[in-house]
Amino acid sequence: MSDEAVRGPLPATRRGHMLSALERDGAVRVADLIEDLGVSAVTVRRDLELLEGEGLLKRVHGGAVWTGDDNEPDEPEPVSAAPIGVLVPSVYYYWPTVVRAMEAEARSRGHRLVLRGSSYDATDELVTLRRMVEREGMAGLIIAPRTDSPHFPELVAWLAEVSVPHVLVEREASLAPLGDVLESVVSNRALGTLMAVRHLIGLGHRRLGLVLSERSPRSASDAHDWQTACAGLGASPDDCFTRSIPDSRSPDCPAAVADLLRTMRQSGSTALLVHSDPEALTIVQQAQAQGLTVPRDFSVIAYDDEIAGLASPALTAVRPPRQAVGQAAVDLLLRRLADPARPVHRLSLSPQLVLRESTAAPTEVAQPN
Repeated sequence: MSDEAVRGPLPATRRGHMLSALERDGAVRVADLIEDLGVSAVTVRRDLELLEGEGLLKRVHGGAVWTGDDNEPDEPEPVSAAPIGVLVPSVYYYWPTVVRAMEAEARSRGHRLVLRGSSYDATDELVTLRRMVEREGMAGLIIAPRTDSPHFPELVAWLAEVSVPHVLVEREASLAPLGDVLESVVSNRALGTLMAVRHLIGLGHRRLGLVLSERSPRSASDAHDWQTACAGLGASPDDCFTRSIPDSRSPDCPAAVADLLRTMRQSGSTALLVHSDPEALTIVQQAQAQGLTVPRDFSVIAYDDEIAGLASPALTAVRPPRQAVGQAAVDLLLRRLADPARPVHRLSLSPQLVLRESTAAPTEVAQPN
């Protein structure tokens, strides 16, 4: 075995680092990856070739970039009276698949999109939306605003008054005082959580943990869905803990994960549902560094299934219907443009639970003959 194989990161760690760098920067350089990971150029290029085969990046001279639909032939831009404005919190990781599906659906129906990226740290998305409507003349809006922003109530009130049709994507909102709802399409995260908890309890796990990213605007609703699923499946509230940790790229993440693993040992917890893939990979890798084995010592389910299958072991994951969400968002908006008087629609699309190697019965549960 080579010195590199002994000292270097595991393949899933290397590839997760590459995808995280792409999420952050939009491109990676082979020279930087060699320095960051401490492996050879051959190893880096082999990993990039594998990830390109998965459709997650495109190799270019000296590195790799995120390509979207670069493998598709170029087509002439369709003519539309006015474009559709799209505002999402990130143009990396979860959202590219959703946006590409929106673009394909809109193009097939004679429209084009104008994309604007916000940020999970954005304080006032209303400025961008007003500019898109008032200066750029959007025919409609598809948006994923920060629901935990102090400006969100003002944004919702503006949407209720503006004459431009709009659809929320992966977000829901209603208006006070009567609770009138805004049109929306979401993946059913409560169902995804229920699927994960049912699978773990069915395997024999009784003490479970939910791990959330501190950056996620959905953490509060995800925690509520977790508590509801656990209670509905007969798990004791004392046996189902919730923990938030920093983003996997944060320097504070390793200490938070170490504390999480201590909590699991002290409580006797044997399974985790982790939002999302990067945090799940970080937990598994840090556990392995401590001599723990997944799923022998504890089972793990990731939420999102962007890179969960690249881990070692490959992670069982909840997979949201990202492409269907994007298509449905455009369809809702175009139907609203065609018929402004139609009833408000709120669509909730079901995710899948993809079973892989990271979940098994807890070791203390006797197996049937």
